[in-house]
Amino acid sequence: MSGQPDRTPAKGFGVEPAKAAIGDRQFRRVAAYIQAETGIKMPSTKAQMIEGRLVKRVREGGFESMDAYCEHILSGYASDEAVDDFINAITTNKTDFFREPGHFDYLVQTILPELRAQRCRRIRCWSAAASSGMEAYTLAMMLDDFVAEQRDMDYFILATDIDTSVLAEARRGIYPHVALAPVPAHLRARYVVNARDPQRREGRIIPELRRKVGFARLNLMDGHYPVGEPMDVIFCRNVLIYFERDVQAKVIARLCDNLRPGGHLILGHSESIHGLDLPLTTVANTVFRKKG
Repeated sequence: MSGQPDRTPAKGFGVEPAKAAIGDRQFRRVAAYIQAETGIKMPSTKAQMIEGRLVKRVREGGFESMDAYCEHILSGYASDEAVDDFINAITTNKTDFFREPGHFDYLVQTILPELRAQRCRRIRCWSAAASSGMEAYTLAMMLDDFVAEQRDMDYFILATDIDTSVLAEARRGIYPHVALAPVPAHLRARYVVNARDPQRREGRIIPELRRKVGFARLNLMDGHYPVGEPMDVIFCRNVLIYFERDVQAKVIARLCDNLRPGGHLILGHSESIHGLDLPLTTVANTVFRKKG
């Protein structure tokens, strides 16, 4: 044995293992940056997760250590693309088709009939934390199925997320069969085309439905949401749980600014507006209606 320290690179990493780690001080700086840019709070228990997610960026960027990579991002001189890649790496993207199905039941059974009774000609919906597009395409299936039986009624869905990589996936609209499993059989037959090669075990949302959904990058921490005319329905589910309470209040207030009077805001089942001063009335489990 030589007595020299083991300098074998970490598997798949390309730098010394000691340099692959993120130190406490550096993590605190990175966590503060993440919270300022995205609103996402990062407790110290997330240090190992962040380290694991950034390893690929360190290697691909040719940085000699995790510290060097973090310093580059925090310097203010990193390119927009590099910052986007960093944010894409640290954001969590959990989504499913027909997730929390009670919300879609309420949409079909209550909200859409109300809009029809109000002679709404074009329903505007916003999926405000769209991830890979499963929520947006679920909405599209519901709305398309509804308006097919109506006269002079149409719809459009805006789907936004801060993560540019999942937005690219969403635009493609290609999903493995296991992800498509929650889609009811009659809707899947109408709106999903299976790959010609059965070995691929995936399906694609039909182009007619994909054209009804516009995907765009939007940071909920921005002071203004450039989404156009007020929305009839906004889904913003399972993202506020990552924010501090004061940030939650500001984000929901801005969402309300982009919701028409009488429109509906739908949050995740673990999210609440309790104690917040907002122009909303609770009408169902985490479903709220804007006053006015």
